[in-house]
Amino acid sequence: MLTTETPRPYNRLKMSVADPALDAAIRRHEERLARDPASLAFAQLADLYRKAGRTREAVTLCRHGLARHPHYTTARLILAKALAGEGALDQALGEIGLILATSPKDVQCHRLAAEIHRRLGHIDQSVTHLEAAVRLDPGDRESRSLLGLLRATTPSAGEASGLERVLADDTFATLAFGTLALEQGCVEEAAQTFTRILRKDPDNHAARERLETTLRARARRKG
Repeated sequence: MLTTETPRPYNRLKMSVADPALDAAIRRHEERLARDPASLAFAQLADLYRKAGRTREAVTLCRHGLARHPHYTTARLILAKALAGEGALDQALGEIGLILATSPKDVQCHRLAAEIHRRLGHIDQSVTHLEAAVRLDPGDRESRSLLGLLRATTPSAGEASGLERVLADDTFATLAFGTLALEQGCVEEAAQTFTRILRKDPDNHAARERLETTLRARARRKG
């Protein structure tokens, strides 16, 4: 169980040698927080912990700081990100909900909510948050691109290609077909297949995992 105790000073023997700049930043912020434990510096340190893969410490530090500063939105968003990194997706959504209740135009929260809902298999909820993100930030190309992918509609019979007609047939909305499409490099088609499965069965863990794999492959392709 997570506690609200202030984490002990960072053990420098555990710091990664792969990113000395991150290690140095962590050390500076730890020293700053040690000098003034009641300061808002906890949020920056928690975010650095999160980036270093120390998500549990990030969660603990955020909870401790938010007990003192419950309206510090930045810290609550960092907490949501850390919880998502831990796989505590429902808890992360709870924190995002608290932010959006008072700041409904927080575009970062909408982006994160879209990601978490997608990871949970809640495709329509993800689309709703992506639509909000694009509406609030028309220049957000990534959200716009994901939105087009997740809310893909079936073209009319006259406009659809052969593959699109296959995709429109529920017979082919299967894990096997989506996996084959992904293996053949058809990432858009694979994503459409997995999202169709998830709209019917959000708890299909295999479809959820393969959709995330597909989106990572798509991101690598885009460079």
